[in-house]
Amino acid sequence: MAAVGWSVLRCASSFSGFILRRNVRQLSPLICRQDAFHQTHEVPLHAKYGGRNTVTLIPGDGVGPEMVTAVKDIFRYIGAPVDFEELNLSGLNLSDEDTFSDTLEDVVTSVKRNGAAIKGNIFTPLDQPTFKSLNVELRLQLDLFANVVRCKSIPGIPVRHGDVDLVIIRENTEGEYSHIEHENVDGVIESFKVMTEEKCTKVAKYAFDFAVKHGRKKVTAVHKANIMKLGDGLFLRCCEEVSKSYPDIEFNSMIIDNCCMQLVSNPEQFDVMVMPNLYGNIVSNIGASLVGGPGIVPGENIGGDYAVFESGSRHTGLDIKGKNVSNPMSLLFASTLMLEHLGWNAYGDMIHSAILRVVEKGVKTADIGGGHLTTDFLDCLKEEIGQMGNLSGAD
Repeated sequence: MAAVGWSVLRCASSFSGFILRRNVRQLSPLICRQDAFHQTHEVPLHAKYGGRNTVTLIPGDGVGPEMVTAVKDIFRYIGAPVDFEELNLSGLNLSDEDTFSDTLEDVVTSVKRNGAAIKGNIFTPLDQPTFKSLNVELRLQLDLFANVVRCKSIPGIPVRHGDVDLVIIRENTEGEYSHIEHENVDGVIESFKVMTEEKCTKVAKYAFDFAVKHGRKKVTAVHKANIMKLGDGLFLRCCEEVSKSYPDIEFNSMIIDNCCMQLVSNPEQFDVMVMPNLYGNIVSNIGASLVGGPGIVPGENIGGDYAVFESGSRHTGLDIKGKNVSNPMSLLFASTLMLEHLGWNAYGDMIHSAILRVVEKGVKTADIGGGHLTTDFLDCLKEEIGQMGNLSGAD
């Protein structure tokens, strides 16, 4: 990115005595992008006005609207310099495919304009064969090639393994999620798993770069190359080839079924894990269960130009919708990663620290062994933030 200058903005919070400072980079009207798999191209400057970022907000279905409301409430309370452009995208009560297609186009345009989004999960009906998951379509149209789920034990949440700290990186745009299947004759279905050298190499390199950036020591490639010798064999070979460029990062590989057993018996052996699409979906949910369940872990969908943040386990939660019992931690943690992505690190650190303190004090929703409602948790979170006093932060 080309920077033409630096300025320092002081952001006052909505409660007295709380001040955050941040350096803001002023960008040229167009940003030039180039990486190993993208030709040089120009990306319009993402929406930012008066030192504030605009982010696309997609409530989704189930408990999604409750969770994004919690994020907006906390952002408003701390005076985070983020404005939301809200668009509704739902997989419920669909009667006309053209309707949701138009809405999806609007959402994609918004994310491309803003550069980042935060979303609840969008329901995917099982009884409509022609209906493509809107969650998947959004990732495909924005080329969000990597899904990152961070699973880390939190003090105060009772789990079997108390020292879990692993990162699951999932190829996000192909594999079994390629949406290519058909019925040849009655009762015979062909479903294609598409693997490309470009995408396999790209997500492998992202995993190793992530390990370097975050001080991680090992990358494990998860596969089923003993059976799917061509498709998963290609993925494994790409990971092995990429690993040669990172001599300081330990590399190993593991078959997916053994990996699942090892995760529940000895998760401490894992650090960064990289895998094809479907395996990532399964392993992410196992990882979430290791640290407390779907209400805990955040998720990031990363592309060359855009990023979308959501719950790591992607559960819709239709059965607890409107009951005020859902755990807001996963999307709140995702919002802190979004703030970090935007460069507002101090705000993200403050929310993250406050969540941990609230849990340590025993304020927990039912899914993690507590008896508090969603609103109870959020009220205590605000109180904890208010007690933290002055905080100075920079990029």
